[in-house]
Amino acid sequence: MNADGNALEPLVTRLQAIGRLAEPEIGVLRSLPHSVRDAQPGWEVARQGDKPTHCCLIVNGTFCRFKMAAEGARQIVSYHIRGEVPDLQSAFLDVMDHNLGALNAGTVALIPHSAVRQMLVEHPLLTAKLLKESFIDSSVTREWLCNVGRRQAECRVAHLICEMFTRHRAVGHTEGFTFPFGLTQTAIGDSQGLSVVHVNRVLKSLKADRLIRADNRSRTITILDWEGLQEVGDFDPGYLHLAN
Repeated sequence: MNADGNALEPLVTRLQAIGRLAEPEIGVLRSLPHSVRDAQPGWEVARQGDKPTHCCLIVNGTFCRFKMAAEGARQIVSYHIRGEVPDLQSAFLDVMDHNLGALNAGTVALIPHSAVRQMLVEHPLLTAKLLKESFIDSSVTREWLCNVGRRQAECRVAHLICEMFTRHRAVGHTEGFTFPFGLTQTAIGDSQGLSVVHVNRVLKSLKADRLIRADNRSRTITILDWEGLQEVGDFDPGYLHLAN
């Protein structure tokens, strides 16, 4: 949880990353009713077919939305980090159509659907902001489809690293070009349509080319050549629609 004790502060920071918030709207966000829960790797916030009653705000950690194929294979369709609400749609859809789970240890704030719906009715500026956040989520999905469908393996992984760095930087979760990277090679493969062996080979290549340095102990990545990594990854951050 944040030092000030407000688990909802990451949501304020995230929404300010896509546009300015006025003090009244910030106050509304900070006052939302919620409960805080620690998450362990593998914990599933919600499963396909569930009828949840709360939205999940990520306070810390890395989470993913995923689908399971009939033969048991996992396809990760998105990653989510600090300040994001990956299941906002659950406040309006009756049944979950995918799974949401923790990839590493983290913390979530659970906000009742009733409070979310009331906020959206009473505060149109916040409604617009959360609608924009939902549109950005769709934009990221389109970029991921292009990544998996049309880019080569090294380009896919480099693009993913660029995206995760940019998203972490937007919420103040980086130190220079070092940022938390809570993705295993299995998780990368499950999102990029690659085998673990192929992911390992690509990461070794990016390190050998002095584009990145990975610290397995701290689970961080340092980007050594930002422009070079962007070029390899065919990365243009415009689809993230950040304010700065």
